[in-house]
Amino acid sequence: MSASNSSGAGTAFRFDDRPGAYAHYPHARRVGDLLYVSGMSCRQVDNSHAGVELHADGSFSADIEAQTEALLENLKVIVERCGGSMDKLVDLTTFLVSMDDFEGYNRVYNRWFDADTGPCRTTVAVAALPHPHLLIEMKVVAAI
Repeated sequence: MSASNSSGAGTAFRFDDRPGAYAHYPHARRVGDLLYVSGMSCRQVDNSHAGVELHADGSFSADIEAQTEALLENLKVIVERCGGSMDKLVDLTTFLVSMDDFEGYNRVYNRWFDADTGPCRTTVAVAALPHPHLLIEMKVVAAI
């Protein structure tokens, strides 16, 4: 892990054993009692994507439920390493490539969170995510 203080911008957290960012930004940044987590996906440490099956012809298929589960597991690791917990998420934004995946995403989401204790949530459809295998990305704010 590497963490560094940025003048007035809290503490940035980067973890060498987690999937790295595509540009120069941290996995998370703590400012006061809040933790802001950068967009997370189902990308694994080896840069493969959970929930993706590659076919011999070069095409692929992707499973929204497997990707959502892997994403939330990735998120849990980052939040906990930064001193938080999944039951302290305050706000969650989800980006779906297709709203056709909303039902499958919700099935997994509802296993992790409930309305009384879960975060506020916004879900939006986007034209694309940073890798063609990705169906979903999330970013969160957590109380520490």
